[in-house]
Amino acid sequence: MSYTRLLLCTDLDRTLLPNGPQPESPLARERFARLASHDGIILAYVTGRHLGLVEQAIYTYKLPTPRFAITDVGTRIHIREQTRWRNWDAWTEEIAVDWNGQNHASLRQLFDDLKPLRLQETPKQSQYKLSYYLPVQTDHRKLQLEMQQRLQQHEICASLVWSVDEPAGIGLLDVLPRRATKLHAVEFLRRQLGFTHQQTLFAGDSGNDLEVLASPIPAVLVANATEEVKAEALRCAAIANHAATLYLARGGLHGMNGNYSAGILEGVAHYHPTLKSWAE
Repeated sequence: MSYTRLLLCTDLDRTLLPNGPQPESPLARERFARLASHDGIILAYVTGRHLGLVEQAIYTYKLPTPRFAITDVGTRIHIREQTRWRNWDAWTEEIAVDWNGQNHASLRQLFDDLKPLRLQETPKQSQYKLSYYLPVQTDHRKLQLEMQQRLQQHEICASLVWSVDEPAGIGLLDVLPRRATKLHAVEFLRRQLGFTHQQTLFAGDSGNDLEVLASPIPAVLVANATEEVKAEALRCAAIANHAATLYLARGGLHGMNGNYSAGILEGVAHYHPTLKSWAE
């Protein structure tokens, strides 16, 4: 089936940004920029970064400026209006109810005695995002269970998102309103803009993308993802009966390797072959 418009949502670090150890295909980002410039594409960046770091990435890597930025692991949605960003208050109101009147400051007191946890820097925190570092070797599942029990005692609906910063060799744990995941943010954006699942595409590379990768939203896992993430994504998608909406980039499109933006383009070509020409 052919579509004349596409909501293209992509993670940044090691998905669109070539900041992992694997090589980037020459001209891949230029092709991605041509695709994103097409009138039929609505581009959204979906990232754990805060807005300042998103703007820094756009400048450093010469990326197209998106129409939307879902930042802080789904806790904020920003709309680009001419040359300025505006926070989407409707999204903030939607997720706030999950924390039952609590905020960042009051929640952190619940976990002050958990020694493996180390607060991340202030710019990486927000009103509805509480973020920690912890050693990679930590039994994070046991720790998350203890944290969830404490949250439930206070009737707080929260998601705990674990991921690993591979270059830094450190674990990352985010405490978020339950509806503030990347998946719910993308679904909110899709519904508000009037796109169907088939008119939407998500690209990711890591563990904090798994919920979207295993959802009904057509998704591509770029080729530079680790073997562990690939296996887990396939497992989760199969369990959810959404294997048909997960594509693993493998390289080959225009002779590219499927890493980073080349993998995103490969995903577009897989789901929407008629749109390949938009990147050429």
